[in-house]
Order: sequence, then C-alpha cells, then structure tokens
Amino acid sequence: MIRDVLRMGDPRLLAIASPVHDFHSEELKQLLADMRDTMAHLNGAGLAAPQIGVSLRVVIFGVTANPRYPDVEEVPDTVLINPEITPLGDEMEEGWEGCLSVPGMRGWVPRWSSLRYAGCDEQGRRFERSVSGFHARVVQHECDHLDGILYPMRIRDLAKFGFNEALFPGQDLPRED
Repeated sequence: MIRDVLRMGDPRLLAIASPVHDFHSEELKQLLADMRDTMAHLNGAGLAAPQIGVSLRVVIFGVTANPRYPDVEEVPDTVLINPEITPLGDEMEEGWEGCLSVPGMRGWVPRWSSLRYAGCDEQGRRFERSVSGFHARVVQHECDHLDGILYPMRIRDLAKFGFNEALFPGQDLPRED
C-alpha cells in the first residue's frame, strides 16, 4: 500500500526511532511492503520508516534505472534494520541531495566518502558492507532519518539550498550524489 510521506515540519520526523526486536511480526512484513510500494511510486532512492510515520529503525534503499537519478551508479535493493554506520577514514565529500520529505528542493550536503554499515535484513540475519560514493550517501541520508535528522540540518552553506526551479532555472536538475 502506498503511504503518505511526512513532510519537513512534522514533529514525527524529528524523533529518534526505536529498534526492531521482532523480525517475524506481521507488522514488520506489512511495513516493508508499504515502504517498497511507496518508494517505487515516488521514484525514491530510499525511504526510512519514520518518513511514513512509523518510528522504527528500518530503512530501505536501492537504485537501478530511476528517472530521479539518471546518471548514478546502481545501489542494490537493501533492507537495513537497526543499522550501525562506521566511517572509513576522515574524507568527506559534498553533493546535491533531495528528499521525499522535503519535496521540490535540493541542498549541497557533506557526507562521509566511504563507510561500513551493518545491521539486519528482513529475516533478522546480520550483514555488513563497505561502500563509497553515491551508495554511502544514500545510506547516510536514510539512516539520518532514524535519528530525527533531515538533510537541510547538515547543509553548511544555505546559499546552496533551495527550490529546484530557483536553484537551476531552465536546467535539468543536477544528479543527486
């Protein structure tokens, strides 16, 4: 079922989400199905449970051919529950980001260049990956939602934050790194 995505300003987006303890509940299965349907419907690269009003530490992400991200590297479809992120070094890189909870806007956001993430899949099996580039950016963006952080809170220069049509008049939108 396609769910409504909360928008910036809704206080539920600022809450710290709770860990998942029961990986075999019908509620978790339905949440994941709804998240997949919602993300696909909106052509998102990822979605966090708090964005649809469920305060659990659950994110999904993945990018193949996507009209919102025409030029980015593929990111495997992933369910990540109770995530942990560890930066791999001190290098940061900035790139354009958008968000389903901040529609019609983009911002220039610093993120760790490479990281290792760990957590559980939808069956509760633990896994980890080391990633960089767009994949690392997507993971950080989605996991921020679990801690009540929206990407505008990370922007260093507000001159690089605004509505798409004002930032890029008459242009194709830049790729979201």
